[in-house]
Amino acid sequence: MNNLIFIAVVLAITALAYHYGRRHALGVVGGKARDLHSLPGYYGAYVALWCLIPAMTCAVLWFLIEPLVLKQMIVGSILETRPGLSGDEIGLAVNEIHSLSINAYAFASATADKKALVGRYLEIKSIGSIAMVVLAFALAAAGLYYARKMIAPRLRARQAVEKAIMCAMIVCSTIAVLTTIGIVFSLLFEAMRFFAHVSPIDFLFGLQWSPQIAMRSDQVGSSGAFGAVPVFAGTLLITAISMAIAVPIGLFSAIYMAEYSSHKFRAWVKPILEVLAGIPTVVYGFFAALTMAPFVRDVGQAVGLDVASESALAAGIVMGIMIIPFVSSLSDDVINAVPQSLRDGAYAMGATKSETIRQVVIPAAFPGIVGSIMLAVSRAIGETMIVVMAAGLAANLTANPFAAVTTVTVQIVTLLIGDQEFDSPKTLAAFALGLVLFVVTLILNIIALTVVRRYREQYE
Repeated sequence: MNNLIFIAVVLAITALAYHYGRRHALGVVGGKARDLHSLPGYYGAYVALWCLIPAMTCAVLWFLIEPLVLKQMIVGSILETRPGLSGDEIGLAVNEIHSLSINAYAFASATADKKALVGRYLEIKSIGSIAMVVLAFALAAAGLYYARKMIAPRLRARQAVEKAIMCAMIVCSTIAVLTTIGIVFSLLFEAMRFFAHVSPIDFLFGLQWSPQIAMRSDQVGSSGAFGAVPVFAGTLLITAISMAIAVPIGLFSAIYMAEYSSHKFRAWVKPILEVLAGIPTVVYGFFAALTMAPFVRDVGQAVGLDVASESALAAGIVMGIMIIPFVSSLSDDVINAVPQSLRDGAYAMGATKSETIRQVVIPAAFPGIVGSIMLAVSRAIGETMIVVMAAGLAANLTANPFAAVTTVTVQIVTLLIGDQEFDSPKTLAAFALGLVLFVVTLILNIIALTVVRRYREQYE
């Protein structure tokens, strides 16, 4: 059975179980809901959970162990046709069979032995899927029967349902935390391998970035040049340009929409402004490469400036336009959340509207505004497509916005394109850059939380 169909059927059974449990609970007390310990909906949810949880647990466990089971069961068939294979060769053979099972074109040109193995593989997989479906539905039926037997007027259904929801939240939170820890440790492990080849001092303070491993001793750095300062400088330059565009325009537009515009104007303009956030970044990249970069170059040449065909200014301007909705929309929501009593108190003291905004509304909304700006900064630091298409790949150590530069994310993508050997400093440099990017983002979040906490305590 297709996975989506299976999930849809389980959810349909769960919905039916909810209505059955609710009706059965009312039937137990003769339709008098006041005689039940909890609301009837909680009894329905109680029965539904006893159907949903066993079935989905069975499915999840099967999806986790299915590759191992299939591998163990197909290994015997492989060894029958190809005895004497080593462990690595068996692994390659299993992967080949899996690839042939999902690629009809490759399967058509395979040998008869491989086609037989693929047929055996699909047969085992089909039997396992059928067994999983039958077991999952059996567990759902058993859960339904158990929950029905447990329904009684004194059953604390609300507490049971809330406990199950709390456990689900704890599991989701644990998964999120473990995922973050896994990302951090994977970056640390690979970065430590990189720093075993390259000194951290040379990486963090070196001025020459040329991660290509040299083939001859007379090339730049016979083992590559991994000074990342030009990459960091390019990232900061483009981020600064984009924030110089996004923050004033976004903040002023938020103030206008929240304090000066009519409700009708705001209802039309805010959704239109937020459309900018939904445009794919590759579209912004095309706009930057085909429109903004030539425009910046032509304007610069008209006033006698030497402007590269790919420049930090072009990428920064387009990135700033892309980030405006992040600052504008969030700041608008924060400003509207400021209590009207603060404005009324300022007006009662004789303050004008502009004075009230400058001295009361903005300080009160400052924590949220800082949060929106930090989100915009993180978005700018992590952008890739616009930089690739409008700023280039050259790692130039310069503060000239008319020069071509590169960023951390662009270099990570460049280093990991194609087939790579993960024992080479060239490839491992991507993980070192990622670790630095992670640390910088963490520092920005800490700064934002500090500012938010200080101003929140001041105005609460």
